[in-house]
Amino acid sequence: MNEISRRAFLGDMGTGLQAIALASLLRGPGEKHHAPRAKQVLQIFCPGAVSSMDTFDFKPELEKQHGKPLPGGEKIVTFQGAQGNVMKSPWGWKQYGDSGKWISDLLPNLGRVADDLCFIHSLTSKSNTHGPATLQMNTGFILEGFPSIGAWTVYALGSESRNLPAYVAIPDPRGLPPSGPANWTNGFLPAAFQGTAFGAARPIANLADPPGTTPDGEKDVRDFVGLLNSDHAERNPGHSDLQARIAAYELAARMQLSAPEVADFSREDRETLALYGADSANPVHAGYGRNCILARRLLERGVRFVQLFCGAHTAAEGQFNWDSHRNLKADYERHTAVLDRPTAALLRDLKRRGMLDDVLVLWTTEFGRMPTHQANTDGRDHNPNGFTVWMAGAGVKAGYSHGATDDFGYKAVEKVATIHDFHATVLHLLGLDHEKLTFYHNGIQRRLTDVHGHVIRDLLA
Repeated sequence: MNEISRRAFLGDMGTGLQAIALASLLRGPGEKHHAPRAKQVLQIFCPGAVSSMDTFDFKPELEKQHGKPLPGGEKIVTFQGAQGNVMKSPWGWKQYGDSGKWISDLLPNLGRVADDLCFIHSLTSKSNTHGPATLQMNTGFILEGFPSIGAWTVYALGSESRNLPAYVAIPDPRGLPPSGPANWTNGFLPAAFQGTAFGAARPIANLADPPGTTPDGEKDVRDFVGLLNSDHAERNPGHSDLQARIAAYELAARMQLSAPEVADFSREDRETLALYGADSANPVHAGYGRNCILARRLLERGVRFVQLFCGAHTAAEGQFNWDSHRNLKADYERHTAVLDRPTAALLRDLKRRGMLDDVLVLWTTEFGRMPTHQANTDGRDHNPNGFTVWMAGAGVKAGYSHGATDDFGYKAVEKVATIHDFHATVLHLLGLDHEKLTFYHNGIQRRLTDVHGHVIRDLLA
């Protein structure tokens, strides 16, 4: 496990963060278009395209038609070539809670919190390729270079934390998602609004003051450097890059105290660690569990937008992400064992602390998968025509399901929604009008939803 030194930490914060601390200066917090329902966002993203009909979208017809050709499927062109016949889900399903929501036996812990979840079963994507589709879910566009939804949120609302970045991305301990940092980029927005990536799996160490220093001496040095910086800034008015650099280093200095504290799990009791599975002997399970705790701790300390990944891009097919082309059963039993317990624990923990009143939780993936098996395999191919995501917490209906795919789960047919609609709804819950939240770039007033999108009002509580 790698550790970050004091020198590297300060350098990374000063150069990598750029103007992260200028968010509240460039556009002050609280500039909303209407009364918000949510103040913060937690986005959980599972790269690799989670199969809806094996997790949250129960399709009895797959059982009935197992082994038969998909009606009308002979004209379908899939991502990796020929498809086979209809394939039933390898797992059973149960109904949970007062809502009676059907959830796969793969996800019993999430099933037990089904009454807190708001499902969208009719989402569609523009791409069936992981990189572009991942970018669309996180930035609204299938090409790189556009700001992420977290960057747009911080651009509009600023930060509620003085000592931590306003926007934090927590990659899977095993690696980055497809397209990497482009998922939390500021794009053409000022650098102040990019996400800052770190996680519990890579602790920050050696941030103590050098030997021989005293708190008073350290303060005197910082005050003197601050005076020099202030004088230099006054002699270079309007130099936004300089102001950004000064603010970034000042934030980095404050984070010497705040960052180790937020990742100090010695303050968490054994019951909480066990609830999240963070005490697991399996390092993959424990790593994601600890990242879930880190997400909660960041939200508690005022971070505006937290992006939490479960799965990573890998050349070894199916090893780290949800892209199961060949062996669905083995892959998903491995992946859901990582996702289920900590994610459900995070929801329970946020709820018992009263945080779901202010935090909007999003569970997302880039597209769905086919109801058939891929030819000569026991896996499913890509499918952007209909898939499931869910929301929970501030401002959304609990125990509610919106829209539907057809009887086989292939195509959205009822209350069809786009990712632009999804983003418009998230911004609306934050008190923002997606048509008014714009930034002038290359002759165009750009926005997260391009020229599309409608708020999905049926989801609103």
